[in-house]
Amino acid sequence: MSTSDNDLKPEEFGQAAAAAIADAQTRGFRDAAQVLAAAGLCGVCASEDAGGLGLGTEFALPIVAEAGKLRLQWPLLETLLIAKALGDSPLAAELAGGERIATWALQGSLQEGFAGQARHAKGCDWVLVADGQGGAALLDLATVEIQEDAALDPEHPQSWLTLDKAKTLATLDAAAFAALQRDGEILIAGWVNGAAEGALATTAAYMSTRVQFGRPLSAKQAVRHLLARMRLLQEASNAGIQRVLRADEYGLVRSTRPVLANAIANAAFVLEKSIHLHGGMGFTWEVPLHYALREVRKFDAAFGAGALARQVGADFIASV
Repeated sequence: MSTSDNDLKPEEFGQAAAAAIADAQTRGFRDAAQVLAAAGLCGVCASEDAGGLGLGTEFALPIVAEAGKLRLQWPLLETLLIAKALGDSPLAAELAGGERIATWALQGSLQEGFAGQARHAKGCDWVLVADGQGGAALLDLATVEIQEDAALDPEHPQSWLTLDKAKTLATLDAAAFAALQRDGEILIAGWVNGAAEGALATTAAYMSTRVQFGRPLSAKQAVRHLLARMRLLQEASNAGIQRVLRADEYGLVRSTRPVLANAIANAAFVLEKSIHLHGGMGFTWEVPLHYALREVRKFDAAFGAGALARQVGADFIASV
C-alpha cells in the first residue's frame, strides 16, 4: 500500500486504534486477538500478500503508543513485529488474521537452550527466540516448557522457557532479525512513552480537580514545577522517537539504543511521580498506574535493568 497514493497519516492510526484496544481490554485473551485483528492492528506492517497493510514502522508506532497509554495486557507489539518479519508466509497471515498470537523472548537463545522475558507467553501460540548465531527461530509454545516469573508482576508475570524439545516453525536470517530488533526497540520506546503519556494526562486532570484549602492542587507551585518537568521529559522522549525514524545527515539509519534507554528512564520517572501525586490512589483499581510502571520495569529488566543506558554511554565515549 502506498502512503502517497492513499494520503495516510500515522497519527490517524493511533486515533482509530484506541476504540479497538479499549474493546479488546474488556474481552478474553483469544477474543481480544479477533478484535485487534479485525481492526487491522495485528497486520498493519505485515505483507499485503499475508493479508496485512504493508505499512512502515511509523504507522505501527502510534498504535503501540495507544496500547501503552491504555495499558493493554496483550502482546500486540510482538505480534505485529513478527507478522512483518515473516513476510508473505502463511504463518504471517495467521498472525495478521488473529488466528494465532505470538510473543518475543528478549533474553536467551535457542543455542543456550533457554529464553526469558517473554510477555504473555502462557496465552500465546508461538514465541520468537534468538538462535544464538545472529538469526532467530519461531517456536511452537506447545513444545516449550514455560515457567512463570512473578518477581516484577504477580498478575501478569514474565516467562522463562526451556527449549530442549522446542519445535521450530520458521527461521529468520541475521538481516531479518536485525531489522526486527531495530523495529522492536523503536516500538518498545513508543509503548513506554505512551504509558507515561497516559499517566501524565490522568495526573494533570486529577491535580486540576482535586481541591484542598480552597484551591486545586495544580495551583500549587511545587506541583506545577513537577508536572512541567514530567511534560518536558515526555516531549524529549517523543522527539527522540520521531527523530530515529528518519535518516541522519549522511543518509544513514540512526541508532535506536539511546532513544530506547532514554524513553524507559523518562517513562519510569513520569509514572513514579504520577503515582506520587495521586497518593494512595495510584495503586487502586480506579487509577491503576502501577500496572503501567510494572510493564516499563519489565522492559527495563529485559535489557539488563539499567545496562542499556550504561552501554549507550560506553559506546558514546568509545566513539569520541
